Amino acid sequence: MRLEQRDGFWLWRGGPVPRGSAGITLGNLIIVRSQAPPARLIRHELVHVAQFRRLGVLRFLTGYVLQYLRWRVLGYPHRGAYRRISHEIEAYWLERFPTPALGCAGLGATVRDAQ
Repeated sequence: MRLEQRDGFWLWRGGPVPRGSAGITLGNLIIVRSQAPPARLIRHELVHVAQFRRLGVLRFLTGYVLQYLRWRVLGYPHRGAYRRISHEIEAYWLERFPTPALGCAGLGATVRDAQ
């Protein structure tokens, strides 16, 4: 288990991550299951750091949970509901096609260069 400060965020390798997930972000703290996470996972979680900064903790969490619940009520299984949350759509897009112009203000270079 390693906690290290990076450029604008903290990375906790080998930390507690929910079952079925490779990583989770809480504000400026990225927690990953693996000691050597793939760069794409770090980029994905960095998008969530930027979202927390842009929206604030309350708006981020409220929007995330309400969107998830909406899709569940509409009959989608867990994975389907999760993949339809706007925060996840943005994170999956930017993990594949990183660019600072799409909402990662202050983390643009970090998102592009995540290793």
